Amino acid sequence: MLSETVFTTQDLPANDRFEAWSEQLGRTHAPMQLSSERTADYRGHQRVIGLGDVTVWPATFDHLVFRRTPRLVRRSDPEVFHLSLLRHGDAVASWGRQQVAYRLNDFHVNYSSRSYEISTGYEPVTIVGVEIPRAALDLPAGRADRVVGHRVSGREGMGALLAGMLVQLTSDTSSYRAADAERLGMVVTDLVTAVFAHALDAEPELPPETHARTLTLRIKSFIRRHLGDAELTPANIAAAHHISRSYLYRLFRDEGLTVASYIRDQRLANARRDLADPGLRTLPVHAVAARWGYSRPGDFTRAFRAAHGMAPSELRDQALNRPAVDGVHTAVDAVRTTTLDALTHH
Repeated sequence: MLSETVFTTQDLPANDRFEAWSEQLGRTHAPMQLSSERTADYRGHQRVIGLGDVTVWPATFDHLVFRRTPRLVRRSDPEVFHLSLLRHGDAVASWGRQQVAYRLNDFHVNYSSRSYEISTGYEPVTIVGVEIPRAALDLPAGRADRVVGHRVSGREGMGALLAGMLVQLTSDTSSYRAADAERLGMVVTDLVTAVFAHALDAEPELPPETHARTLTLRIKSFIRRHLGDAELTPANIAAAHHISRSYLYRLFRDEGLTVASYIRDQRLANARRDLADPGLRTLPVHAVAARWGYSRPGDFTRAFRAAHGMAPSELRDQALNRPAVDGVHTAVDAVRTTTLDALTHH
């Protein structure tokens, strides 16, 4: 399991809740002045997930105004960037005369070395926050600071890849081990670096290794979205990303993988999940196979047996005929297809 702590104001007396929430956010990011129209009975819930030097913290909380003043910056500056993926509600941030309003699935970016003010709407907001040290970002000195004030979309491009990874990670951390934390932190760092570089038109200045890692993540995401396409071949994948097949092979080889094995493993994992799903019990095995890119049932059966030691129909019988509790565990354990499904190869 990843290191994770949970803080909720509901565990405290009503009169102590807002002050405790203010102290908690000050520890999570940096000291701030917080105010709210709901201080009498403040409701806030935060999970803090440690990923080495990176911290990810999903949270839901009532109306809040954050102020980080020049005096607070001088008093304490951990030199960290903060990103908030807005999942529900709305927010407005200002830096002097500059002001930006944020929509759902936008990223708000702040830097602890700069003063700012943020105000959320009157309904509760839900965010996924990220704290990442300035020194961890592979961008030229002074360039990363310029992304503060940009409204970065989490709906397209590199922003969508980062948003998808954060949502997947925070939705269920049970499939990760404590040893995965550092590697997950590295992936978050690479994606944040790439998002900042894109926002600043500085992508050519990224180190080659950062380019390679973020490109590999994009390719894996592309593969997972197209697993049902029987024509998902290395040639087509390379063409879609404007690279040569030899470079594609090298990217996967650097992670101890092959393109073909990655596609096969993803298809079989998804097929196994479907076979163990009681809601899909009436879907024929050959239809499950076709759903995940196997146009010939015989090829699917041979590949499935080689991977799992039994035919697809046998696994389905075992999964669906177990007691209810075991069936739940089978469905959960059958596959953990996440944005970082190959992180153990980093």
